[in-house]
Amino acid sequence: MKKALIIVDVQNDFCEGGALAVPEANSIIPYINLLMEENEYDEIILTQDWHPANHKSFASNNGKNVGETISLNGVPQFMWPDHCVQGTFGAEFHKDLNRDKVTHIIQKGKNVEIDSYSGFQDNNHFMKTGLEDFLKYHDIQLVEIVGLALDYCVKFTAIDAFNAGFITCLHFNGTKAVNVKPDSARNTIYDLAEKGITILA
Repeated sequence: MKKALIIVDVQNDFCEGGALAVPEANSIIPYINLLMEENEYDEIILTQDWHPANHKSFASNNGKNVGETISLNGVPQFMWPDHCVQGTFGAEFHKDLNRDKVTHIIQKGKNVEIDSYSGFQDNNHFMKTGLEDFLKYHDIQLVEIVGLALDYCVKFTAIDAFNAGFITCLHFNGTKAVNVKPDSARNTIYDLAEKGITILA
C-alpha cells in the first residue's frame, strides 16, 4: 500500500514569533523530521498558505478586528491577522523543517475572495488545489497528516482526505491547535475520530 505524508503549513507565521503563532508550534518540528527519517513514504507533500496581501480573510482588509466573523461569499469567515503573505518571510517554511525528502508543494489561499484551510480545496468547495489528483495519480492509498494548526488547516485537510477515499491518519504529536476557543483541540480530535480518521498517539 502506497502512503504519503502531508505536512500542513509549517510556516514562519504559524510558528513562534509569527503573525499568527500557534502555541508550542515549534515543538512539533523535530517529531515531523523524525517521521520522515524513520519511515518510507512514497510521497511527502508540503502545503503552504500563500495569500495575496489584499486577502479578504484578513481583518485589516475589512475594517474589522481580529477575532470577528463576517460572511464572505456566503460562508462564515473568521477574521485573521495578516499572515503568510506571498513572498514574505512569514510565508516561508520554517528553517528547522527538513525538506530533503519533500516531493511536492501545494500552495493554497491564493484566491483573494475565499479562504482555503484544507490542502485539497477552498472553503467554498469551488476550486481544488490539485492535491487529490496528485495523490491518486501516484496511487497513494494511505495518508498521514501533521502540521499546523490542528483545529483549522489540519482538521479540514484530514476530513477532505478521508472524504476523497484515502485511509487517513493524524499524528497527535505532530500537530498543535491555535485554540481560538479553549476546547478546540480536544473537540477536533473527537470530531476526526468520530468521522473515521485514525489518531496516532
